[in-house]
Amino acid sequence: MSDIKAYFNRIGSKRKTRVFNNYYWNEITDYVNYFSHEDSSVLELGCGSGDLLAKIAGSRKVGIDFSEEHINWAKEKHANSGIEFLVMDANNIQLNQTFDLIVISNLIGFVDDIQNVFEQAKKCCHANTKIIVQYYNSFWEPVIKFSETIGLKQKTPTQNWLSTRDINNLLFVSGFDVYRNAKRLIFPFYFPLLSFILNKYLAKFPFFRFFSFNIYSFATPLPISEKAEYENKYSTTVVIPARNESGNIENAILRLPKFGKHTEIIFIEGNSTDDTWAKIQEIQKKYAATHDIKIGQQKGKGKADAVREGYKIATGDILMILDADLTVPPEDLPKFYNAIAGNKGDFINGTRLVYPMDKEAMRFLNYLGNHFFSWAFTWLLEQRFKDTLCGTKVMFRTDYIKLTKNRKYFGEFDPFGDFDLLFGAHKLNLKIVEVPIKYRERTYGETNISRFKHGVILLRMCAFASRKCKFI
Repeated sequence: MSDIKAYFNRIGSKRKTRVFNNYYWNEITDYVNYFSHEDSSVLELGCGSGDLLAKIAGSRKVGIDFSEEHINWAKEKHANSGIEFLVMDANNIQLNQTFDLIVISNLIGFVDDIQNVFEQAKKCCHANTKIIVQYYNSFWEPVIKFSETIGLKQKTPTQNWLSTRDINNLLFVSGFDVYRNAKRLIFPFYFPLLSFILNKYLAKFPFFRFFSFNIYSFATPLPISEKAEYENKYSTTVVIPARNESGNIENAILRLPKFGKHTEIIFIEGNSTDDTWAKIQEIQKKYAATHDIKIGQQKGKGKADAVREGYKIATGDILMILDADLTVPPEDLPKFYNAIAGNKGDFINGTRLVYPMDKEAMRFLNYLGNHFFSWAFTWLLEQRFKDTLCGTKVMFRTDYIKLTKNRKYFGEFDPFGDFDLLFGAHKLNLKIVEVPIKYRERTYGETNISRFKHGVILLRMCAFASRKCKFI
């Protein structure tokens, strides 16, 4: 460890500006900032001169570094930023605080015990903390060493060159669950136009991603709660958007199990041509003694608008969507509750493409479209998605409030709301988990989806979002 300390003391306050260049460090900072938000509390381990912390969003920011020289420089450089800089070794963190986001950038290559650093970081985590670990792609080790030999890069002590699998495993044994890996930057120097084309676009495609210089592991603490601790902990709001679904309204009530501390049911009717609204009013009165039912009519059009109307009046801790066609069985909703209440994920997405489905549940072209969009999302959001268009999606109301503040970032032209919620959850750096369900065919009415018209809208949404979450 002494040679590493000597190295960092030698380069002093410029540790994060001389190893490569500002272009390289700005790319890391911009990417981390994408997942940080104004109301986030942020901790950086090995903060150096504090430039990353100074440039990312956050309501409370703390940086620690073992070098007193680095910390003094950071305090002087960012004196009016409100950031707290502390002299502290990442191998022995003494903080009685927890943070929403912990950043470990270009540090693990220089520590003797990576697992201990991760375990120390875990002391600063609450149940929903997100940790971003950035490190070099081991493929580039010989290139880095050659760059040092010819003087293109500052010489460094021998460091750890670990694979993504190694880092993910170290995070796991340290008590973290890795939910996403990302690769970025295939040309770590600034050269007009060339750097832009190579890093903003080419580096995002298969094959070229293999040569990416930076790798990121996103993780959150492993859940430790027993079911008895959370089965009655949270209240839930189930929003049921309904258009021409008169024959399904009562079954939605009769088939919905009781789970959690309390279940609030909200029917939002929109532009029906049958007696759906009358049926909803009838059912509310009929089951007033046994169920907490609220009702409303949307002013706009589309499922997304109906869900938002429901969420405006929701009071539950957890928000759920149940399509009124009941092709997602109401009986499966406790699975979603257990997943989110048990800290398995922050955003729970239903997937219909795991179990065999009823013969008439999904038309062939819809089936192909769903597979295409699952592939597109897997690429766009850098984690596996089996199904993106399942109507049942679940999240905490506090996270939904944050999502609404970011909605303008992606736009508001998704008629169904599925992409709006998924992209929003990704931007919030939520852990997205899929829960398989058995997809059933309709027993009443016809689908409100136009395969071609709405398919074109969803394609436009993907193209738009690629600029907002992939080519950044």
